[in-house]
Amino acid sequence: MTIKPVEFKLKDGRMATLLSPRDEYINGVIDYLKISAGETDFILRYPEECDNYTYDGEKAIFDRMNASKDEAMILCIVEGKVAGNCGIHFSSKLKIRHRAGVAIALCKEFWNLGIGTKMFEEMEKLALTKPYVQILELDFVEGNTRARALYEKMGFKITGRRPSSICLKDGSLLDEYMMQKRLVR
Repeated sequence: MTIKPVEFKLKDGRMATLLSPRDEYINGVIDYLKISAGETDFILRYPEECDNYTYDGEKAIFDRMNASKDEAMILCIVEGKVAGNCGIHFSSKLKIRHRAGVAIALCKEFWNLGIGTKMFEEMEKLALTKPYVQILELDFVEGNTRARALYEKMGFKITGRRPSSICLKDGSLLDEYMMQKRLVR
């Protein structure tokens, strides 16, 4: 699924663009994935887990996402650099197709500039194109207060907790929280 590019002004005055994945950004996405994984314990991968990401592998993901009717990836580009991405997944299974899963991540240098809010607005627009979708869902890791604040600002509420769901390299266990937002049509 693809979106029409959306340009918007960041809080610091720079311009940003949200768009569907394009091959010209593959290497930038690989860099972003490695960088963002090293900046926080709240992303579900470590930087070294990105070492096997390849141009061809990412191109296959881009092509699959852009051709899909059930999922979309949106990149955020600032001054030619991949700042982050978000995604939405729709199910075709009748019992759960009323729920859509969303996810978002940004490199630290782009935090607190309004990108997350704009990404959520675009994902919600996509969800509203599916008349059967009633709920958006996401997860966040214990201690990720910035993400939680954004999600609550966007209308999400905690619906559950998975105790000890995340195990860090040092053996620390963190809970994972599930959130939902009911769509208003």
